[in-house]
Amino acid sequence: MQLFHSARFVISVAELAGLPDAALPEIAFAGRSNAGKSTAINVLTQQKRLAFASKTPGRTQLLNFFELSERDDQGQTVARGFLVDLPGYGYAKAPESERSQWDTLVGGYVARRQSLVGIVIVMDARRPLLPADEALIAFIDRPTCKLHFLLTKADQLNNSEKRLAIDRARRRAEELGPRASAQLFSALKRQGVEELETTLAGWLRD
Repeated sequence: MQLFHSARFVISVAELAGLPDAALPEIAFAGRSNAGKSTAINVLTQQKRLAFASKTPGRTQLLNFFELSERDDQGQTVARGFLVDLPGYGYAKAPESERSQWDTLVGGYVARRQSLVGIVIVMDARRPLLPADEALIAFIDRPTCKLHFLLTKADQLNNSEKRLAIDRARRRAEELGPRASAQLFSALKRQGVEELETTLAGWLRD
C-alpha cells in the first residue's frame, strides 16, 4: 500500500515537551525489546533502515515519528498521519533511570496524546502476552484507542503452534472488545503484511 511506503522520518522526541503538533492521526508501535518491532515497521514501509533495529535491547529511548503521505486529485503530496516507533520495554537489564524515563515518556504519550488513534503491540508469537505486554494493555485505558496484537516471527512456529498462538491472542482481543484485534506476522516470509496494512489504513480513515 503506497501510503505506508511513503513513510519518512520526521523527528525524534526525548521528552513530552518536544512532541510535534497533534494535527494528524498517529499509530504507535510498541513491543518488548527484541520482539521484532523495528523489523515489522521496515517491512510494512518497504524500507530496510527506516526504523533502527538495535543489537542492544532497551537501547532506544526516543519516540520516532514517521510521516505518511499520498497524492491528492491535483497531484499534490498531502500528509495523512504518522507512524510512531516507541522504545522497547521489558528489558530487565536496563538501568533504573532508563526504565523510569520509559515510564515518563511513553506513559505520558500513551495516556494523553489525543491524536493517538491506535497502538500495534508487537509480540514474539512464541511468547505472546507476557506480563510486560499485559501491563501495557492494562495501562492503555482509553476506549477510543484501538489495539492490534501483531504476533511476529510466526515462521518459527509449526501450524499447530500458530493456531494456538493466534487463538490465544484473539481470545484476549475479544476480552477487550471491538477496539482490539490480532494477527500472525512473519517479516522473513512477508506474511501478514497486507492484513496489517488494511487494519492500519482503516484506523487512519476512522
